[in-house]
Amino acid sequence: MLNNILIAFAIVLIIEGVGPMLFANKWQKFLTNLSQQPVNQLRATGGVLVTIGLVSLLYLL
Repeated sequence: MLNNILIAFAIVLIIEGVGPMLFANKWQKFLTNLSQQPVNQLRATGGVLVTIGLVSLLYLL
């Protein structure tokens, strides 16, 4: 079980690292735009992503 979690975490790190590695300038502009969004919008987006992730995880298990 722990091994599977560590593998999943490693895959997330690889996927998250591809953007900044290959498209550093665009990634920087994206983060600048993201940092200027209202806090409530960021929280709502985060909540939606967490909900989608949890539903997906429950469906796959």
